[in-house]
Amino acid sequence: MAMVGEYRFIAQDRVIFGRPAAEAVLTEAERREAERVFIVASKTLSQTTDAVDRIREALGRRAVGLFDETVAHVPRESVLRLADDVRAASPDLIVTIGGGTPIDTVKVMLVALAENIHSVDAFNDFHIRVGEGGRVIAPRIAAPPMRQIIVPTTLSGAEFSNLGAAIDQASRVKHLYTGRDVGGDAVILDPAMTMHTPEWLWLSTGMRSVDHAVESLCSTAPQPFTDATCARGLAMLAASLRRSREAPDDLEARLECQMGVWLSTTGLGRIPWGASHGIGHQLGAVAGVPHGHCSCVMLPSVLRYNFEVNAAQQKTVSAAMDRRDLEAGDAVAELVDDLGQPAKLRDVGVTRDHFQAIIEGSLTNLFVSQNPRKLTEPEQIRDILDMAW
Repeated sequence: MAMVGEYRFIAQDRVIFGRPAAEAVLTEAERREAERVFIVASKTLSQTTDAVDRIREALGRRAVGLFDETVAHVPRESVLRLADDVRAASPDLIVTIGGGTPIDTVKVMLVALAENIHSVDAFNDFHIRVGEGGRVIAPRIAAPPMRQIIVPTTLSGAEFSNLGAAIDQASRVKHLYTGRDVGGDAVILDPAMTMHTPEWLWLSTGMRSVDHAVESLCSTAPQPFTDATCARGLAMLAASLRRSREAPDDLEARLECQMGVWLSTTGLGRIPWGASHGIGHQLGAVAGVPHGHCSCVMLPSVLRYNFEVNAAQQKTVSAAMDRRDLEAGDAVAELVDDLGQPAKLRDVGVTRDHFQAIIEGSLTNLFVSQNPRKLTEPEQIRDILDMAW
């Protein structure tokens, strides 16, 4: 046979778009007959806006708790704090409101509940690792006692996967965790909920989903389904992110960004990605670089490094971005510039003193091991970092 493969759909029941979030959350709680709903939200959204309050009011007596102390890059200690609060409240549904930080915190927390994890060290038995010969070892995770539904306020795309990440602060390495039921059972896309998101965060996380689309299109194991969805999603993001920057109040442009994210994440956790995501994980763990800025500074250089092995796939990227006259790395760099985002490692607080720790963490990273141009030696990672510097 000319084509052999497998595509795994995640355990996500539905995506609701264009409806007010409070109304949609209540409808979903009623549909699931959920009587005890626990809310997890970003601190800024919870404490400086009425967005979370409106959802709590809609839920009424069903709302049994709120956790708004999530921490960027998701240290495992913060996951345990959430797990303690959830155990005490005994909810039958989690509603997660915010960006990648609260979403990933809940995903890893659901792993902790499913596997009865009560200590930082106990997480070590359940993260994804790369074994001998590049074999991916993903521990089987039991079903957690409840699901989450997600109201995203950024464009990271975390709501469309069952893959979560958390940092081991002792080693400064970000580990990945997955389980069939830890992702969002439903996703609610309400562009009005994103109006409180700072411009830099909105646009930079949009670049994160550009990264999702690009590394799916340039994967070592692409598929027709993801090629189609990611090319369309990338085209939508390239246009709507620019529109969103020019007119921040344009809810139609914001919803188009969200729909572009949906299409761009069909490869997330299902298609081998590459070094932009893999090295980016370590930028966050070692230097505290926000996820979106990791993609801004790494993706152009990774594309240029990989060009010799996937030039034809990179032409698809350029075409989707309506820049057939540019190589993909240059087309992505142009979009970063148009969005006013940082373009170099030195612009996001990474120093050369960070390089060694970034390199060491990258060499054990799943996505780095799957990069189209093989990366097995420290100097190869250093070459990419030098290009991005």
